[in-house]
Amino acid sequence: MENRKKILVYFGHPAQYLFMREAIKQLQSNGLKVKIVIKTKDVLEDLVKSDGFEFTNILKKKRGNSKFSIILSLLKRNLKLIPIILKFRPNLMISTDATIAQLGKVFGIQRITITEDDYNIIKPLANVSYPITNYILCPEVCSVGRFEAKKIGYKGYMKLAYLHPKIFKYQTSIVDSYNLPKKYALIRLAQLTAFHDKGIKGISNFFLDELIKILLKKNIIPVISSEYNLGEKYNKYILSINPKDIHHILKKASILICDSQSMSVEAAMLGTPSLRYSSFAGKISVLEELELKYQLTYGFSIGKDKNLIDKLNEILNIVNFEEEFEKRRQVMLDDKINVTEFLVWFIQGYPKTVEDLKKDPLIQNKFK
Repeated sequence: MENRKKILVYFGHPAQYLFMREAIKQLQSNGLKVKIVIKTKDVLEDLVKSDGFEFTNILKKKRGNSKFSIILSLLKRNLKLIPIILKFRPNLMISTDATIAQLGKVFGIQRITITEDDYNIIKPLANVSYPITNYILCPEVCSVGRFEAKKIGYKGYMKLAYLHPKIFKYQTSIVDSYNLPKKYALIRLAQLTAFHDKGIKGISNFFLDELIKILLKKNIIPVISSEYNLGEKYNKYILSINPKDIHHILKKASILICDSQSMSVEAAMLGTPSLRYSSFAGKISVLEELELKYQLTYGFSIGKDKNLIDKLNEILNIVNFEEEFEKRRQVMLDDKINVTEFLVWFIQGYPKTVEDLKKDPLIQNKFK
């Protein structure tokens, strides 16, 4: 790809930004122009600011959770992005969002959709973006439904792009600065308000109380990271940190218990055992591979409280279970590539790299 190449990336979620953060730094160092566009979502703007990137926030107010709000937000993003595209004139646009696929089609710009979710999980979103995107960049294990011809599968996970040991450097000093208990379990509670979360349930306060009791009996102190207000009863357990430090906290945790799919994958990348309680259990290819092939995480559907508790006790009873899970993590890492190095190569050489991968999928092994 020529160094005159101009790339527009749009992020609607912190994890999407983290996926490409290191690659953007390297692409810019290599002379490519990268325009970053975001919307307000959780700590996304704070993360981009703290990394010193120039960016444009096209939706400063958080959207509502109704179907009408979601459709209205899509229309607003399209209207806000049009003048940015006309001014910047990118050669390539990259995003998870359907907006980029739609506008790329309208303006005749190459577009790549990134995802880590299976087609069946995000079907409404996929149906308005996959038919008009050029390629779908995702882990090999992901299913893209009837759009297999557009799939560019890589030997890794989105979270590995920022949590690969060559990228993420764990610092004990960061964890120590928060005066956390010597042994703690991180409990992560997601708000579950994304479009694909409709009807999805997670950990209730009643089940949360039961988990806290079990952990305390094992002399493991629960620390809770919640996307919503749990009430005064849980204040003594609430984790209060700089959001950019969460992965250091997660790495040091004895175990993660959550209803968050994303953080379960992140825990696996770091070798921290995780138990997730969600209606999504058994339905997501990335997590199924991490569970069945590498035994790094375990999913339990709603109502399987006892099964989760049994697995919790089983893990905590393993002698030196932290070392055991680090070994399992290493097996996974040996199979996978440095996703950031792959991204830089793929984007910088696009579209020739698409042809190279189709001719020889094993070419990506050079990024191990």
